[in-house]
Amino acid sequence: MKKIGFLSFGHWSNHPAYSTRTASDTLLQSIDLAVAAEEIGLDGAYFRVHHFAAQLASPFPLLSAIGAKTKKIEIGTGVIDMRYENPLYMVEDAGAADLISGGRLQLGISRGSPEQVIDGWRYFGYELMEGETDADMGRRKAQEFLKRLDGVGFAQPNPYPMFPNPPGLLRLEPYAKGLRERIWWGAASNSTAVWAAENGMNLQSSTLKYDESGKPFHVQQAEQIRLYKEAWKKAGHQREPRVSVSRSIFALMNDQDRYYFGQEVSRDDKIGMIEKDKRAIFGRSYAAEPDKLIKELEQDEAIQEADTLLLTIPNTLGVGYNVHLLSAILEHVAPELGWR
Repeated sequence: MKKIGFLSFGHWSNHPAYSTRTASDTLLQSIDLAVAAEEIGLDGAYFRVHHFAAQLASPFPLLSAIGAKTKKIEIGTGVIDMRYENPLYMVEDAGAADLISGGRLQLGISRGSPEQVIDGWRYFGYELMEGETDADMGRRKAQEFLKRLDGVGFAQPNPYPMFPNPPGLLRLEPYAKGLRERIWWGAASNSTAVWAAENGMNLQSSTLKYDESGKPFHVQQAEQIRLYKEAWKKAGHQREPRVSVSRSIFALMNDQDRYYFGQEVSRDDKIGMIEKDKRAIFGRSYAAEPDKLIKELEQDEAIQEADTLLLTIPNTLGVGYNVHLLSAILEHVAPELGWR
């Protein structure tokens, strides 16, 4: 059994073929899609976070709105770029969103993906510490965020406060019990997956990772997950971790599906450079009739290793069509693979 969710990049553009012409369209349709996804039995609604782009950015207003309009579905991100974040303010935002949803927040965080602008986090008022890289900064902020989620008091109270204080040091409010265990780290390498395990975070592994062996993407990703699980066990954490992988999977059920996705000619992984001197491997997409799709997915080692599958969706095609795509996977693919 697997948890199955969708992952939306939240694009919009004033394009005649798009259902999301504006930021308002994307935000409101994201809420509607999460509500509809819950109704068809999907387990999660996850959203990418990108700055300086016509895509979803600040996630907490959206997550809070979805939390208020749904009852069961997990609500998350994949991922929040910690280079842009104030960890303490983020604790307050995350705590509020989690309480509104009744404890359903699943926050994916990381150093972040390649940016739209050069060192965009500088425009948000942040600078590197001496000898620090931006990757170091992202991990440092992540650890501060995790530490403050524990709800332990750390701030010296004012002897003359506006309102009476409880005894002792003060913590950030609102405190969301259990949220610390629902933080995920988006890892692009084996070493950062191990680091995530050591720091007690769940693992998100996307449709790309650094090419560290030349093996097929799904094999490298499966190896990454196994290293993560070994590191988790070695660290001695008292709970079972969760692991998600993302995939572009489309069951071709009608002519419209074949028009949009049936022209996939390459069924191979792709190699590219996502950063200077950083060779990455991008996993293939899956698009076929359900019976063929099932056979292909049976060979994906990383999906087998994960407990959660996030289906990337073409959000620009509108709520109704995306519900159709997700329903096709739930009804015609997932049961045959033992995911349901």
